[in-house]
Amino acid sequence: MKSRSVPRTVGAALAATALAVLAGCGGGDTGGEQPPASGEAAGGTLTVFAAASLTGTFEELEQQFEAANPGTDVVFNFAGSSALAQQINQGAPADVFASADQNNMTKVTDADNAEGEPVVFATNTLQIAVAPQNPKAVASLEDLVNPDLRTVVCAPQVPCGSATEKVEQAAGVDIPAVSEEQDVKSVLQKVTTGNADAGLVYRTDVTASNGQAEGVDIAQASEAVNEYPIVVLRNTQNQALAQQWVDFVNGDEGRQVLEAAGFGAP
Repeated sequence: MKSRSVPRTVGAALAATALAVLAGCGGGDTGGEQPPASGEAAGGTLTVFAAASLTGTFEELEQQFEAANPGTDVVFNFAGSSALAQQINQGAPADVFASADQNNMTKVTDADNAEGEPVVFATNTLQIAVAPQNPKAVASLEDLVNPDLRTVVCAPQVPCGSATEKVEQAAGVDIPAVSEEQDVKSVLQKVTTGNADAGLVYRTDVTASNGQAEGVDIAQASEAVNEYPIVVLRNTQNQALAQQWVDFVNGDEGRQVLEAAGFGAP
């Protein structure tokens, strides 16, 4: 059955009535729900793409952020920064990107997929992760050249892999790794499960292992300091909430959680 159009005179009357109702609602304090003030986020779902090494800290910050912003749901995609940058540039829906290095953030900004300038909110350096009590007595990068040691590293395109190459060059060694992983969490897991004797990870990952791994300092670690930038993405569906998360990470609450996890200041 065909739908019937509203007669013009009736439509005009309805429009006038609607305008009168709206005008009446606009005056005085009705006690109804007020719109969010300027600069405040109204809540909703926030999708954050973040480097795998941020897993523990961002999940802790999520709890604080959601408690302070009822109605907000922060959803994460944790992975290697190179994979995340590729997903964003291919159109994956996301509101915020937090990278473990500047190189992969640049891939996103060069593709014009960032809203504004990225801000560095933390730094990180490498350690050698070994089993508790360091049964293989690993003391330096030079020890990892021993082919009898099963050493695992990150793939070169991943920030921790790029940092590994830098410390290798600074130490003048070439580590014969038994595997190259796509994110730092996978490297740590190989060590904590006994599938590797050593692995090059961030010191924050050793801290987050809760005693399942022990960290050995690297003399050349200062040659490969990773800077962590964060930015609101151009295709965000909730720019106010996305910016609020970025500000939260950069604020006092974020700084306290990051420092407790072992991240350095920007």
